[in-house]
Amino acid sequence: MHISRVDLNLFVVLDTIYREGNITRASQALKLSQPALSHALGRLRELLKDPLFVRQGSAMVPTSLTRNLIGPVRQSLQTLELSVRQSQRFDPAQTRRQFHLGLRDVFEATILPALIRSIECQASGVELISARTDRRTLEAELAAGALDLALDIPLPTSDAIRQTRVSRDRLIVMARTGHPALRDLLTLADYLAQTHILVSSRRQGRGLEDFELNREGYRRRIGLRCQHYFAACRVVSQTDWLLTMPEQYACIANAQFGNRIMPFPLPTQPLDVHLYWHVSVDHDPANQWLREQCIALFAQEGRGRTGATAVDDAGCDDGPG
Repeated sequence: MHISRVDLNLFVVLDTIYREGNITRASQALKLSQPALSHALGRLRELLKDPLFVRQGSAMVPTSLTRNLIGPVRQSLQTLELSVRQSQRFDPAQTRRQFHLGLRDVFEATILPALIRSIECQASGVELISARTDRRTLEAELAAGALDLALDIPLPTSDAIRQTRVSRDRLIVMARTGHPALRDLLTLADYLAQTHILVSSRRQGRGLEDFELNREGYRRRIGLRCQHYFAACRVVSQTDWLLTMPEQYACIANAQFGNRIMPFPLPTQPLDVHLYWHVSVDHDPANQWLREQCIALFAQEGRGRTGATAVDDAGCDDGPG
């Protein structure tokens, strides 16, 4: 087979079927009819003398040849797309496009309001789509272009993922105002004597604060495990239970509850937040622009916190303000 006989669009079809694992979803992603997609796949099968995918139920399972080809094919397509993008001038004021962000609810609350204000002024044609991501698939989603950027804690990644630290946070403890058992300074003994709320999307496992406690030989009692910090803040406001969480989001989530915010009673490692993107968009003007917006906004937020009035030495007002 000579490469001059191959329509490059056929490799786009190969990549999309591989990514989606299903003919229906692949046809929707490419905006092609299923017969047209099947015809394109048939042409590529004939050229490569291999079935490429084997149907198992509704899934399309790649053959060994496809698994061997997909890496070089994907890299070539990304290189070609990047070359085309780089040849085009990116004008935020004129662009009409979507950006897909991988954000957990904590980061949605901290970055989205300021990011939207910034984008409205510079790029009114931009639409942001925020989605919660699974850390196990984050790298694959960035590589596939399903996400443009992601924010998360430091994660192990391959050399194909670029990252930079954009923020540094710390743990605080939240209690209802007027908690009968807590004095002005929260001691470790006070902390361990109370019942606690753990926020996690997982059904089991420990939080960062538990690892810090266990390292010193301590263990706390968990009375509630829930999924969202906002709900936990509300529970705190109506009970004597304590909540340990990142300071930046605590200042936001606590605004309407007026709970007391205190430093965590043990020294801990800083809570770093990293911005992630794929190497294939490292020099993409649109992605660069969005990264710059995020980095600048986090830097601005950091300067604001430095000058904020501290309450209970926690770095934010603990009343509704």
